[in-house]
Amino acid sequence: MSAASLHSGAAKHPAATTARIVLAFASVYIFWGSTYTAIRVGVAQMPPLLLAGTRFLIAGAILLAWCRGRGLRLVWPPKDMFLLVLIGLMLLGAGNVGLVYAEQAVPSGLASLIYAVIPLYVALIEMFLPGGEPLPTRGWLGMALGFAGLVALLWPSLRHGFAGDRARLWAVTALLAGALCWTIGSIVSRRARLRVNSFVAAAWQMLAAGACSTLLGTFLGQWPRFHVNPLALWSQAYLIGCGSLLGYTGYIYLLEHVPVGKVASYAYVNPVVAVLLGIFLLHERPPVEEFVGMAAVLLAVFLLTTSQFEARRAAGPPTQPERITVNE
Repeated sequence: MSAASLHSGAAKHPAATTARIVLAFASVYIFWGSTYTAIRVGVAQMPPLLLAGTRFLIAGAILLAWCRGRGLRLVWPPKDMFLLVLIGLMLLGAGNVGLVYAEQAVPSGLASLIYAVIPLYVALIEMFLPGGEPLPTRGWLGMALGFAGLVALLWPSLRHGFAGDRARLWAVTALLAGALCWTIGSIVSRRARLRVNSFVAAAWQMLAAGACSTLLGTFLGQWPRFHVNPLALWSQAYLIGCGSLLGYTGYIYLLEHVPVGKVASYAYVNPVVAVLLGIFLLHERPPVEEFVGMAAVLLAVFLLTTSQFEARRAAGPPTQPERITVNE
């Protein structure tokens, strides 16, 4: 899973076809939702830092090469490059590595559901920032429901953790810390309003996070636990090709041709895909509390996102290109 803050630009794009839009939605829904499963498989073969680091190094290099081939500007002023690196380290370096680390001890479906509350964190923090958007009544209802769902999701893990399963407690802590880093990175990205092309920005963010994670994993001596076998290669190939490249490209295409409110539906579809794949492919068996939490969180994200878009529509057209934070 990776992220970048993208915008629906004002440039004209070739007319979309129904088939391409359907394929793009399928890529975002299925590929991004299934990356949680691929991470769960990969982290059993590779240390978290090296799994995430090598993934983003390779994906970032491929995407940057593609951008160069398209004639896009790659190098920007130092301030812009610094912000790209900072955003990449927060979103992918800390946010994604926290997720990968946690999936050593928690099911992929649970991890995806905890990360699904990130839009709630973003909305809550932005309300207290200068120029932040107040929440309408339906948004507050979604916020309350979302945090109640989060408690329901975490309760079984906390119960096992306090009973002696320290690995589970550390995993939950990593998820919450990673989600917070992802939230902060998302807010910085949204407010930075960089002029950098979205593909170029994502490439540099991947490279920054990949280099940092790989160097840290090397410093900690994790390479002896980096197993190159069919499962490891499948996991990395899927994360690089389907998660970081195809899914991301599909998302960019949708932002150019589909209203952003519809594109945002990935936020409550991806966790459902992750939970179902975890059950059928990894034989995960979520307790009843997690199903209750899942329903609450997904309904909360739906209420929050739809209320925000309706509030913006009622306020009139935006003066800046509309932005949306994504995870891949």
